[in-house]
Amino acid sequence: MKKTVLILIVLTILSKILGFGRDIILSLYYGTSNISDAYIISLTIPVIIFAVIGKGIYAGFVPQYSRIIHNEGKIKAEYFMNNVVNLVLVCCLILFLIGIIFTESIVKLFASGFEGETLKITVSFTRITLVGLFFTGLIYVFSAYLSIKKVFIVPAMIGIPANLIVIGTISLSSNSNVFIMSVGSLVAVIIQCLFLFYFCYKHNYRYKLNLELRNKNLQKMIYVSFPAMLGTSVAQINLLIDRTLASQITVGGITALTYADNLNLAILGIFVLSISSVFYPNISKLAAENAIESLKKALSTVLIVVSIVVLPGTFMIMIFSEPIVQVLYGRGEFNSSAIEMTSNALFYYAFGLLGVSYREVLTKTFYSLQDTKTPVINATLAMILNIILNFLLAPFLGIGGLALASSISMIFCTFFMFIKKKKKIGQLGLR
Repeated sequence: MKKTVLILIVLTILSKILGFGRDIILSLYYGTSNISDAYIISLTIPVIIFAVIGKGIYAGFVPQYSRIIHNEGKIKAEYFMNNVVNLVLVCCLILFLIGIIFTESIVKLFASGFEGETLKITVSFTRITLVGLFFTGLIYVFSAYLSIKKVFIVPAMIGIPANLIVIGTISLSSNSNVFIMSVGSLVAVIIQCLFLFYFCYKHNYRYKLNLELRNKNLQKMIYVSFPAMLGTSVAQINLLIDRTLASQITVGGITALTYADNLNLAILGIFVLSISSVFYPNISKLAAENAIESLKKALSTVLIVVSIVVLPGTFMIMIFSEPIVQVLYGRGEFNSSAIEMTSNALFYYAFGLLGVSYREVLTKTFYSLQDTKTPVINATLAMILNIILNFLLAPFLGIGGLALASSISMIFCTFFMFIKKKKKIGQLGLR
């Protein structure tokens, strides 16, 4: 496991470096402008639309597949896999049609401050990226399938070619047509999906056109996934509110907030998500086998490692927020005002990094035990608190106020996650 985590960390670092390269290229050519805001929103909308279903399915799929293969065998497990794949494709088709028909209304919902040319460009960008819904949906399922097969390296690699494609198309668009950026993002998602499918095929997955909605295993997964979907939808509402307020505060506000969030979550992506991607299928298997003592030990170890990694990173980000932004983005169209706005948001985002990290691990623990209600309650509290704090802090701190509101809500709700359902958490050794 340690070797796998180390490889994942190395691959994630490489992917994050390329991700920063993507943001740097975007900031170089477009700064914090209406074009960069439009582009980021067009990428955000499909992700948010499907994240509700995708993350819910991922949360229910891994423990359910583990239980099926343990109790019913491989044939039933593979039948279940194809049921899930076809259900996802149907959901994607419905969401795609809704998105295409009501694109402008959806864009206004996500960025109420957009109007005129900015709104028109965002609508056009979004109609291109919405095609990626189908591939985004399959990425969730294929990644979950590979994690169960203990193939963690492949899902960690898909960001590398995707970021290279996006970097190339952003550069190309600066000298030709801005819509090349959106086409490049769509191509990147398609490549990621095909890459994962190839490795699923190598691990004996064979697609079949079956969709049995009354299948007991599929219904069980949906039952377990539904609260997770609610929790994710609440989290996406949080993101929606943040982006909407940012679009009203200033031009480029969405871009600055996004860059700051990406930088802050680099530590989460590199270390915490690398660890949790290995941790989740393992504890799901332990939960299916009722090996609670082993689960306790694994969870305690992960929380200690996360603390050791995240705390120093948090202090580094807070101390060097402005130099970090200056070095990464301070060139081309990214002027001093953009640097100040982004570094301010980065500083306040860092407050909540440990809370986000703990919540990531604890949420997966509850999911592995098929308790999806606790994360839903947690996400709902986070949303309510974040909304209240947004309106209290944004008038005084601007974009930084939105970041601080997010951090405070994360800290509070992670604390809630430790104390809620004290009896169950105590059984997991989290006293």
